[in-house]
Amino acid sequence: MASASGSDPGRDSSLLAAELREEARAEAEEENRGLCEQMLLQAMQKILDAQSSMPDSRQIQPKPGFCVKTRSPEGKVFINVCQSNAIPAPADLSEQELLCVLEGDQAAFRIPMSLGEPHAELDRGGNGCTAYDVAINGDFYKKLRSNDFFLEFFVTVAMEGLEDKYGTQLSREWRLLKYRPFLGSISQQNIRTQSQPRPPTIQELGDGTEDPPLRLWLEAPDLLLAEVVLPKVDSARELSLQLGGDRLVLGSPEPPYHVDIFVPHDISQEQCRAAFNQKSKTLMISMPLQTACS
Repeated sequence: MASASGSDPGRDSSLLAAELREEARAEAEEENRGLCEQMLLQAMQKILDAQSSMPDSRQIQPKPGFCVKTRSPEGKVFINVCQSNAIPAPADLSEQELLCVLEGDQAAFRIPMSLGEPHAELDRGGNGCTAYDVAINGDFYKKLRSNDFFLEFFVTVAMEGLEDKYGTQLSREWRLLKYRPFLGSISQQNIRTQSQPRPPTIQELGDGTEDPPLRLWLEAPDLLLAEVVLPKVDSARELSLQLGGDRLVLGSPEPPYHVDIFVPHDISQEQCRAAFNQKSKTLMISMPLQTACS
């Protein structure tokens, strides 16, 4: 006997279950997206807080740490990873925070390090090879020894730094020497740092509800950051953000916030990232530059 509605109860139930699963999946994705945005903003704030003021120049004697073996077209290469507390520590991020930063813009997370000059050495078999000394902060060094994820990331960044500075090519296949903390001898290094802390604000606009307070500053020669406080915004979905060339336009219909400024640098639009923290009502915008500032 057919039901009064003439529909198939089994089919209706199946369709409803599929719709509920789709809604649950969408809600989970939205929750994960919001969590990542919050973690990204927290990570960016940690990166800002880690900025340090150091003397113009000083000579340091790094302590031995561990040695990484790899190769270049010229032969074997050894990287002596050393430690010195005279070098500032990077932001203390968790693995998840670092992953969120890397998904947006790897250049946002900087590891202060001193790259020593290449020096010729002999390996265990008496054959010629090249060694580099790379000095990092002592606390960050301890983190590398206890966390393989950060170790892998650091070695990649250190290799890229050596390649850029000395015009060499290093294989990404490497291994950590278990019983040899360094090859050759570790020389003193001159480290150069900023004599004055960077100005906290390059540009500040507005203090009312129509033009929200905005801070704009250079985090690095090739990275521009912006921070906008939006106390009446509840969700990133209420905002519209446009970045192009040398212009930043931010708006929301309710409340009627509006920012339209000229950015004194050419930004890489496709690499820009933004994250809104619902708790602090703050929008953080990361804008890599097409050309690094001298």
